Amino acid sequence: MRDLIKVSRDKMVAAVLYGKQDVRIEQIPIPRPEAGEVLVRIKAALTCGTDLKVYRQGFHARMIVPPSVFGHELAGVVEEVGAGVESFTPGMRVVAANSAPCNNCYFCRKQLPNLCQDLQFINGAYAEFIKIPERVVRQNLLILPDSLSFCEAALVEPLACVLRGIEEIGITAEDTVVIIGLGPIGLMFVQLLKSQGATVIAAGKRPNQLALAARMGADHVVDSTHSNVVEQVRNFTDGRRGADVVVEAVGSRETWQQAMGMVRRGGRLNLFGGCPSGTHIPLDSTLIHYSEITIKATFHHTPRHIREALEAIRLGQVRPRTLITGEESLLSLGNVLERLLNRNGDLKIAIIP
Repeated sequence: MRDLIKVSRDKMVAAVLYGKQDVRIEQIPIPRPEAGEVLVRIKAALTCGTDLKVYRQGFHARMIVPPSVFGHELAGVVEEVGAGVESFTPGMRVVAANSAPCNNCYFCRKQLPNLCQDLQFINGAYAEFIKIPERVVRQNLLILPDSLSFCEAALVEPLACVLRGIEEIGITAEDTVVIIGLGPIGLMFVQLLKSQGATVIAAGKRPNQLALAARMGADHVVDSTHSNVVEQVRNFTDGRRGADVVVEAVGSRETWQQAMGMVRRGGRLNLFGGCPSGTHIPLDSTLIHYSEITIKATFHHTPRHIREALEAIRLGQVRPRTLITGEESLLSLGNVLERLLNRNGDLKIAIIP
């Protein structure tokens, strides 16, 4: 089918986002790396909830302005390097994060590079090639261990976000943790926390995801479609006191409020799932104050967490193949995104150019 596109030597096939649910497979020029940059031939790109939001709404205020090639979870092979690049050579197997901080602004100096005022994002994973800018090459382009496939390595970016979430809320092996939402992010939380020895209560809506969480080692699974989901969760904690930690990985008004009801006195909440812009949620100030509830949110990742994510995959603490429910060609991307919008049960699809 690709042959029907008749791609010329200096062009590549790419999925270009033009607007709301408008993705077109086109020929565009292959970018050429300038000084400090690296051209990567993409071997695998993974679908992501963020990409699905971008597809549904037609843009992302911080990451992408159409028309533009999109997608951001990728792994591949170095095709060409720009002047001055010494750490990478053609043929190397690599994985790239989707951003890099400036290391100079107020937040970078405060050791919060994920909140960098000039955070440089890259998009373009749904294509045959991608040009990695100098800042990302320098900080967030990593060489792959031979033991990892391209599909496995492409999970590094979202996993880095999960690792940072666990660190920020201070989860330990002694904690009982509720994970609300069992999409790819929630299931990565389940796998990592079980590898660290925590007790995990997994709450989700879909039977296949609840079954998968159980196979990943969740100590209890809870069907959150039931009206008494908060009571169900508390019943699995000692004396019904609530969980030490609750991680909300959905991003909705309802689940943020449910999380508050599941945590014990002195417990911690990580509101990991981002709600739609403009969402306002009432919280019980008496409960927060007199029960000393700590509320934390976690956004994005740092270069350190990217490296830790690659190591976690190498060690088998997270098994990417349990989250990748299919492989499709780049030419099928539009159909794949429509299927994911219809919540057909898939988790992540590997897009193979």
